[in-house]
Amino acid sequence: MGDLGNRNFDGAQAQPASQQPSGVSVQPPADNASQPIGVVLEIAGSGSQIALDLERLNECMADADPSIALAGQVGSQVKIKVGSSWLLASVRNQRQDRRAGGIIANIDFLGEGQEEKLTGRIHGFRRGVTRYPIPGALIYPATTSDLKQIYASDGRSNIQVGTVYPTKDIRAGIYIDAMLGKHFALLGSTGTGKSTSAALILHRICEAAPDGHIVMIDPHGEYSAAFKTNGLILDVSNLQMPYWLLNFQEHCEVLLTSHGNDRQTDADILAKCLLRARSKNRLAETMGKITVDSPIPYLLSDLSNAIQDEMGKLDKATNTAPYMRVKSKLDELKGDPRYQFMFSGMLVGDTMADFLAKVFRMPGEGKPISIIDVSGVPSDITSTVVAVLSRLVFDFAIWGRDEQTRPILLVCEEAHRYVPNEKNADGSSVGNILGRIAKEGRKYGISLGLITQRPSDLAEGVLSQCGTIISMRLNNDRDQAFVKAAMPEGARGFLDSIPALRNRECIICGEGVSIPVRVSFDNLEEVKRPASEDPSFVQLWSKSGGEEEAVWRTVQRWRSQGV
Repeated sequence: MGDLGNRNFDGAQAQPASQQPSGVSVQPPADNASQPIGVVLEIAGSGSQIALDLERLNECMADADPSIALAGQVGSQVKIKVGSSWLLASVRNQRQDRRAGGIIANIDFLGEGQEEKLTGRIHGFRRGVTRYPIPGALIYPATTSDLKQIYASDGRSNIQVGTVYPTKDIRAGIYIDAMLGKHFALLGSTGTGKSTSAALILHRICEAAPDGHIVMIDPHGEYSAAFKTNGLILDVSNLQMPYWLLNFQEHCEVLLTSHGNDRQTDADILAKCLLRARSKNRLAETMGKITVDSPIPYLLSDLSNAIQDEMGKLDKATNTAPYMRVKSKLDELKGDPRYQFMFSGMLVGDTMADFLAKVFRMPGEGKPISIIDVSGVPSDITSTVVAVLSRLVFDFAIWGRDEQTRPILLVCEEAHRYVPNEKNADGSSVGNILGRIAKEGRKYGISLGLITQRPSDLAEGVLSQCGTIISMRLNNDRDQAFVKAAMPEGARGFLDSIPALRNRECIICGEGVSIPVRVSFDNLEEVKRPASEDPSFVQLWSKSGGEEEAVWRTVQRWRSQGV
């Protein structure tokens, strides 16, 4: 491979420092961009091995161009001449080669572009490689002007979310159609700026598509503050989600408390009585045949009476215990004020079209996003509420195939709660429906956005369906390994820098970008930020006064359960 430490790249032997004329300092090359920094040693499919000259890397570090200054370092880009094209590659790792006195590095090929004859710059960059270099080919640093060409938009509609690292002026864009068409995931440990970054991306999408249809499930009530001006905020006070929209599986999750064989008995009773209650509606009479899953309004009292009637029959197959279990749970839901946003006698009217239009922003009226704050929903039915909303998105898309397609983006914060991996799976309806949207949603114009801090707790099949992955810093080894397994081969070099990312920095790879890219997110205006800032303990603990009144008010709200 040649003695890289003591040999120039044109093959001429370098003079040892002791034999150079005294008083003469070695001048760095006038133009670092045009001088090679290493050679190709080995070519292998997507990745290859190169040797880098330590002296040249040190010279590049002093360059005013930040891209050249980082040349050859892990996560940086280098270029290789192949015929009339330039190949761009990312440096994955480095190790010292003691024998040659240089550095050995592995690279991943990202794509190629044509060379402008006059300037030698790259243009017409595209992903993939048609011709590989041969061992001995020279390696050059990629300049900021090269990166500008590479990261420049190819004309597709895109949103700009930040700047390309390490530059200060190259804008990082994400292609909206490609990102939403094949789902996306935003990953990052707590405290890395994940919520603010999610708000930034959604704000940019709303600006680019003011007549869009975005539904966001917000389990902590963080995003209400971020979308006050351009979103509809729905919580337990104004959601008014009719109970009869639940399908049979969701009814079972809410009304059945038993397990094992008893659960199947209770489910059979509920199915029979629910169908009877739905059949009493005039809508059912006009439609002819309906099923237990049909979203037909029914009275809670009709369901209760049907259970009572079945319990009174002499030829029933079991004792009265199962009937009493279902009926007592139904009475509990009707009487508990925390469930009034859903199980209220006032929600019996046929409001399905109005409810869907409100939640899906059809028409948007300048507010293309609906934030559904489920933080006030009782914890035992939170996953069922998320399941109903997700299923309504899916069913609406399926039954709306004869209409003009109106794509809907469903964004799910804390996704690992709802689509857990096999170890934590409980067979809930929300995991089933979100898994189905991940696999089949794009055929019907549904895009899924998953936001999570624990990707390793997420169902593996769901993450692999996300065509674009935006990864912020992940502190956990298991999470890092999980994300690496889900990402495309060419992004591996970038992935090694995931633990070293700063706050509000990320790696974006997949369909939404031309090539994997490290991005510093833009600052978001105060009014557009979610309410997820970490409290300053020192600052807050240095103030006093009004504690007794605050405790009293908190107790009042606690006792009333927000009602």
